[in-house]
Amino acid sequence: MPAALLALAIGAFGIGTTEFVIMGLLPEVATDFGVSIPSAGLLISGYALGVVVGAPLLTAIGSKVSRKTVLIALMGVFIAGNLVSAVAPSYGVLMTGRIVAALSHGAFFGVGSVVAASLVPKAKQASAIALMFTGLTVANVLGVPGGTALGQQLGWRSTFWAVTALGVIGLLGIVFLVPRQNTAEGPGLRSELAVFKSLQVWLALAMTALGFAGVFASFTYIAPMMTEVAGFSAGAVTWLLVLFGGGLVVGNLLGGRAADRSLMPSLYLILTLLAAVLVVFVFTAHAKLPSAVTIALFGAAGFATVAPLQKRVMDKAKGAPALASAANIAAFNLGNAAGAYLGGLTIEHGLGYTAPNWVGAALAVAGLLVAVLSGVLDRGRVPALVLEGSH
Repeated sequence: MPAALLALAIGAFGIGTTEFVIMGLLPEVATDFGVSIPSAGLLISGYALGVVVGAPLLTAIGSKVSRKTVLIALMGVFIAGNLVSAVAPSYGVLMTGRIVAALSHGAFFGVGSVVAASLVPKAKQASAIALMFTGLTVANVLGVPGGTALGQQLGWRSTFWAVTALGVIGLLGIVFLVPRQNTAEGPGLRSELAVFKSLQVWLALAMTALGFAGVFASFTYIAPMMTEVAGFSAGAVTWLLVLFGGGLVVGNLLGGRAADRSLMPSLYLILTLLAAVLVVFVFTAHAKLPSAVTIALFGAAGFATVAPLQKRVMDKAKGAPALASAANIAAFNLGNAAGAYLGGLTIEHGLGYTAPNWVGAALAVAGLLVAVLSGVLDRGRVPALVLEGSH
């Protein structure tokens, strides 16, 4: 593994930790600032909004700059946002810090995916992307539980100080380990934007949004599902999330390897497995052991999609992949938000805590159908469609 991939993975670990750790610290933050839990929960929504806005915006701004320089600048933004969060004197300032940190998220993974792929031969590019995203998956296994425990013991600000330190380590790794690149290497903003004229790029983004909407339709409500339906104690949820995170790590790496062998067939299989696991989860959620096994399988199937989906959008945006790659990270986050909303609707309408699994399965099937359409277009069985103005 090139050392530069380790530097990218460290940055991904810090970003993944700061994105999700706030979920475990909402009571402490709410108490400290005298706000309600739902108000504190908006810190999660604010972060997601920052990702969606920042991913294409910062990537576009850096389109004429060396990708290494862009990554360094993005880690600087990430460090600044978490530093503001750590010293925030008010809820509003904390929200500002969260949004600033989030601005770097999508662009980092978008540009980082392109850099990771450039470090290895073409036959190993999906695996290289998966290795970078391993930082994000390990964050769910170690960073989030560890950051939550630290914040509960030493105060929530200590978690943001720790994440700031991780950002500094990631920054130094990029400075010293990522190879230098010519400033002129990037294709420029006009070329980056031109790739969005391709229907295949939009289909790739749709696959991502639908696939991850399927994941988050269920995952958002995993805690009440496990406590109210499976019968676990509230304290056991942390360990179930660690189990889920272990599945993420395994699935992410296996998905990358499978995509290197055969990208589209791998996506067909993984999205089918994701839908199947979610259907099974409706029934296994009623008992402790089967539900725990299903959670691990769910994590594996869910994150096995990440590297193939990222590689797909990069392949379809040949010559100008950075902005499309960053847009794909925004699509992941849009899928997260949409899935959580749709899954919540089933609970609000009295269908029970397992009902979001049906929603997740349906969304995964929708993603599979889009993937099949995209594959058919690849084979030329349907006239290849390109949006007006392409060349």
